[in-house]
Amino acid sequence: MIRPIRFRMNEQTAINNYYQQKIDLDTKLITKKAQEEFDGLVNVLKEAGVQVIVIDDLLQNDTPDSIFPNNWISFHENGDIGLYPMFAKNRRDERRQDVLEIIEGEGFEIENIVDYSSAEKEEVYLEGTGSLVLDRVNRKAYCALSPRADEELLIEFCEDFEYTPVMFTANQTCDNKRLAIYHTNVMMSIADTFAIVCLDAIDNNKERKNLIKHLKSDGKEIVAITENQVNDFAGNMLQVLGRDKEKYLVMSTRAYKSLSSGQLSKIKNHCAILHSDLEIIEKLGGGSARCMMAEVFLPKI
Repeated sequence: MIRPIRFRMNEQTAINNYYQQKIDLDTKLITKKAQEEFDGLVNVLKEAGVQVIVIDDLLQNDTPDSIFPNNWISFHENGDIGLYPMFAKNRRDERRQDVLEIIEGEGFEIENIVDYSSAEKEEVYLEGTGSLVLDRVNRKAYCALSPRADEELLIEFCEDFEYTPVMFTANQTCDNKRLAIYHTNVMMSIADTFAIVCLDAIDNNKERKNLIKHLKSDGKEIVAITENQVNDFAGNMLQVLGRDKEKYLVMSTRAYKSLSSGQLSKIKNHCAILHSDLEIIEKLGGGSARCMMAEVFLPKI
């Protein structure tokens, strides 16, 4: 997790991230509030026994979205890491060699770096596990194609990392228009025995049925959420392991409050829930709890 040092609304990502909102607050106050929310989530995770590696953003970089590291890097069980091409130019400085060194210093082994970032020169993008929702057990990569998720690069990733692509288009309603959701992980989350997904976002019936078929064939219980709940970041969740390998689903308090008692009951049948207030980060950043965590699956040395 990357602790923000100069957080603000990123004007370069707001072009196609329709969840971002302007707030009339001083930049220093915004950063202070974002840091408090960040620290609050880290504390919630640590109290549950989740191992968290916190790295500070660098002041010299103009990286307002550094708090969302899962978009530029992914860590894999075989020791490989992926580095990804970013749509916004000011997000490209988030890719930092020292982050890899810090991860190795924590006792994790990096075998190979698969770097897709050169695709930026062709204006082709695939923003890590924002664009890719990975079922690591069943080796499937769910991807809602968008300006930040290119089909050919998705297929290249799947060939390199041995995943089966499950492609579709996911839309949201903006100004009475159906526009592509910028990241897959805003509208779906995959856990070990269940999946949270906004089926209403997939307008194409064939694509919707195909996604359902894949999830059900892998034994996932589908917890369907609405578009309004997606707007409250109820799709932006991540399952983690805590103390004694207990499983938790991590989300924001806003997302938690948007869920019905029936949806909460379904989730709690599978695992416990952790939530923390991320109001400023969500409004200005257009991302939530899942985006803030780049999960580490690397082998230990």
